[in-house]
Amino acid sequence: MSADLQPQVEIPVALQHEGAPAWRMPLVLAVMLLLTLLGLYWQTVESMVSIWSRSETFTHGFLIAPISLFLIWQRRKVLAKLTPAPDYRGLAVLLLLGLLWLPAHYASVLVIEQWALVAMIPALVWTLLGWPVVWAMLFPLAFLFFAVPVGEELIPPLMDFTADFTVAALQLTGIPVYREGTFFEIPSGHWSVVEGCSGVRYLIASVTLGCLYAYLTYRSPLRRTVFVLLSIVVPIIANGLRAYMIVMIAHLSDMRLALGVDHFIYGWVFFGLVMLLLFWLGSFWREDHVEGESAAALSSSAPLRPARSPWPAAGAALLLLMLWPALAYVNMVAREGAVNVALAVPAAADAWRTAESKTEWRPHYLTADAELQQSYVQDERWAGVYLGYYRHQRQGAELINSTNVLIKQKDPVWRQVADTPRRITVQGKPIDVRQAKLRSTGQDLLVWYWYWMDGVYTTNHYMAKLWEAKAKLFGETGDAAVVMIVTDMSAGQEDAEAVLARFVDDMEPAIRGSLENAADE
Repeated sequence: MSADLQPQVEIPVALQHEGAPAWRMPLVLAVMLLLTLLGLYWQTVESMVSIWSRSETFTHGFLIAPISLFLIWQRRKVLAKLTPAPDYRGLAVLLLLGLLWLPAHYASVLVIEQWALVAMIPALVWTLLGWPVVWAMLFPLAFLFFAVPVGEELIPPLMDFTADFTVAALQLTGIPVYREGTFFEIPSGHWSVVEGCSGVRYLIASVTLGCLYAYLTYRSPLRRTVFVLLSIVVPIIANGLRAYMIVMIAHLSDMRLALGVDHFIYGWVFFGLVMLLLFWLGSFWREDHVEGESAAALSSSAPLRPARSPWPAAGAALLLLMLWPALAYVNMVAREGAVNVALAVPAAADAWRTAESKTEWRPHYLTADAELQQSYVQDERWAGVYLGYYRHQRQGAELINSTNVLIKQKDPVWRQVADTPRRITVQGKPIDVRQAKLRSTGQDLLVWYWYWMDGVYTTNHYMAKLWEAKAKLFGETGDAAVVMIVTDMSAGQEDAEAVLARFVDDMEPAIRGSLENAADE
């Protein structure tokens, strides 16, 4: 085709402004406000960086911002042809995000707090530079959300899936398997699916890389969507195959291989090969040779008007950014002071008598303002109660926290084999609790536990967090506690359930009284 027959793209008048002068002041203001945002919300930023540093699952967070900046730099020629102009609709989004950040900060719901902070970045860009600019770098801005450490709530279902997949594959292979929860036993040894085996690391890494690959390689929304869906499904299946492969290698080598360090090496090598295969297959349908969206298409709807001053929008955005940390600080100062909490041992009721501890197990609840653990006996059967009390909950000292568990991962003595919802009747009223089974070499325990939120019982983590946020918003103390009752299963699970039902029905008034009188006003 001759050069004079090639199609010509006519750039509208709105794009023919000289790029550098039009961008200079708005860009400087945008950078300054973004740095101010990070400074004002440094506690939220620090919480993200801390998780990136200590968790291998989210180490990729350090790379997200540089990748996003690189993707924006790639679109600099398109952006240079746009005329930045303030858009006050972005202020409404900033307001909504602040209203989301504040209660999340009060309730120490880090994932929502961090999500709101990251979402403020494109909202600021929208406010200062306008919607055409945001649309031109929509994916680089959206890619920043991968910096938020989210996905840990997927660990339990992924652990269950991996255990289901591995056990089913072993049975298909003809190997007998005895399973209890995420623990299973084959003739050659004992195995368990722990958090590190859930595959959440592979899933998060795959989705992050898959979205980036789909953006760079495809132009069709359908192809991008299909590849992202594959990047979700493939690592889940691959992790099940990885777990089965490791068990089989150990089984066939008489438990000499695929243990210890090489357990993880085999897993990551296998995952790397799976991802390379996925990208290789995806390359057959690549579209990165197709020219991307033209500047004209991105801003054909931009109004033909001279650039407006960005200063009023910048001032209004700054005031909104300062408002929420200021309110959080005022609330924190108002709640400062000594936390004086003392839990009294619940008085023995009916035929129950206090006794020395009957178990060495203790829940892994950190930084409670007060704790109590007491055993009781009746007719040669025993039951125990554990109370963990929290007042003026704050980051690192809150009832609902991922570190607060019945048994921590890789405990050398105890393992948790079940945790299910259950409804019981106490003093003629139904109460929802969680029922867990704990095992060790010397003792099996049945535990019922629930949360006490200033007189209200619940097992719902979200309700507990909303209660905490509400208490801080209205200046209340937000007293909360975890209640656990426990007995052994030496006579079977049904007998243990009967003991706990009798114990909680007799002792609930005394337990409630201990909680209600714990705080010294």
